[in-house]
Amino acid sequence: MNEFEQNPQTKRNDVIDSGVGFIVSFVFFSLIFVIATVIELVAG
Repeated sequence: MNEFEQNPQTKRNDVIDSGVGFIVSFVFFSLIFVIATVIELVAG
């Protein structure tokens, strides 16, 4: 094992971080989709 495996900076579970990242990116792209749909409806 190298020194990084022996002394990690955080002991948190990676699944939590992955889930948060997925949710944030999903919300971001959903927001872009909603904005584009509203602009398309307004523009006609």
